[in-house]
Amino acid sequence: MAPSEIASGSSPTTTPLTEGNPTLNGIETKSSTGDKSEMQGQAKEVNGTKGTAKVAEVSQNERLSGAELKKRAKAEKVARRAQGKQEKQPPPPVEAGAGAKKLDTGKEAAKKGNAVPGPSTPGSKGHHKQTGSTNTMLQKPLASRPAQPQVAPPAPQPKKESKNVALFGHLYGQPRRTTIAGAGKDVHPAVLALGLQMSNYVICGSNARCVTTLLVFKRVIESYTTPPQNSLPRHLASHLSPQIDYLVSCRPLSVSMGNAIRWLKVEISDIDPDTPEQNAKHDLCDAIDNFIRERITVADQVIALSAAEKVQDGDVILTFAKSSIVQQTLVEANRRGTKFRVIVIDSRPLFEGKHLARALADLGLEVQYSLIHAIGHAVKDATKVFLGAHAMMSNGRLYSRVGTAIVAMMAKESDVPVIVCCESVKFSDKVALDSIVTNEVAPPHELTIAGDNTTSLSKWRDTPNLQLLNLMYDVTPPEYINMVVTEYGSLPPSSVPVVHRLSTNS
Repeated sequence: MAPSEIASGSSPTTTPLTEGNPTLNGIETKSSTGDKSEMQGQAKEVNGTKGTAKVAEVSQNERLSGAELKKRAKAEKVARRAQGKQEKQPPPPVEAGAGAKKLDTGKEAAKKGNAVPGPSTPGSKGHHKQTGSTNTMLQKPLASRPAQPQVAPPAPQPKKESKNVALFGHLYGQPRRTTIAGAGKDVHPAVLALGLQMSNYVICGSNARCVTTLLVFKRVIESYTTPPQNSLPRHLASHLSPQIDYLVSCRPLSVSMGNAIRWLKVEISDIDPDTPEQNAKHDLCDAIDNFIRERITVADQVIALSAAEKVQDGDVILTFAKSSIVQQTLVEANRRGTKFRVIVIDSRPLFEGKHLARALADLGLEVQYSLIHAIGHAVKDATKVFLGAHAMMSNGRLYSRVGTAIVAMMAKESDVPVIVCCESVKFSDKVALDSIVTNEVAPPHELTIAGDNTTSLSKWRDTPNLQLLNLMYDVTPPEYINMVVTEYGSLPPSSVPVVHRLSTNS
């Protein structure tokens, strides 16, 4: 065929693509021998950044089999994926002087790669990885940030040492309130004064706290006015709640106070809603007076008369701290003309026994005063031991001022009878096995001597590994108690729950 016929419009002869033919980006092509220069130009364009579009135009004029199209698509997919990964990876910071050299080196490598295309098999991935790396190298180098000076981390603050004893950690609550700051607006002024007096031990002792609390609640009831759309039985109980919460924040309630408050709430709930307000308030005030008279005042008189009969001429009565009912018993025995001697054992930090010793000495009684560390010698001269009580538990254990258990144990060791004087209002339905689960922790600074900075405990807060524990009560087992004198008579410790049920039901 003449060359003129080929130029006049006859199409070039094409043959099926084979593995031995040269490739353009994974696609095997065969061109006419007369267009070799045009073929080389296309190869250069394919190796550039727009090679994929050129291959697509060439492939439209080629007839490819299904397997070859599949290989081509797979190769293009792998190339796009590789290029996407390289674009996501930020190039390392390049210095200004070395950036131009690296850029020139990248261009020379790209030119060399485009000038001499190496043979590849169908589906080869090497050419696309080279194209992607060339694009990455052609990117503009990022300017490096100036190095920031490293700042040394702040020195860790030393952890503040806890001054709470871990064994009694469950007893530590909020510190005692010593001022009226932060008190609720619904708290009665008389309750505010009472709380501070209890917190500062101006009013101390279970009976004194119970009686004073009931008298203050009587004043609260007298000044109470039922709001509109409310009834006295429902609203008065909620009105007493902030008063009780304030007293608890000053000092935990005693067992007798808890029993008295529960009784008062029952009395309020039993009021008929149709009763006029003034009559209902008058009835409540009378009920409070009767409770104080019957459960405390008259009960103390009955117990004092009964216990005084057990004091005989020549007895040496040993007592611990100060109990109002024990004091009444000794005063009653002295009034009867019984000749006896009293040993008062006391302990820090309250020194309550000083007040008892002074009161008995003023009556003309012979009184010996010593601290608890001398109990071993004092108990040898005693013939009877009279103890007061903060509460009597249902299992017959005595819950009283800390140090009471030591006195009772020493008396039992010396075969000295131990007699406990306790009103039924102090009986509790709770069970106490030790003085760890239930107790009251007083402020530890009370153990230090106020105003004396020369003692070893004056700076106890700044002394490492030093903790002060100021417990208020302890528990005495029933086997160290011979008798419990109540207004219901003298009974063994095991009969405490029976008397508690009788007093509660009545």
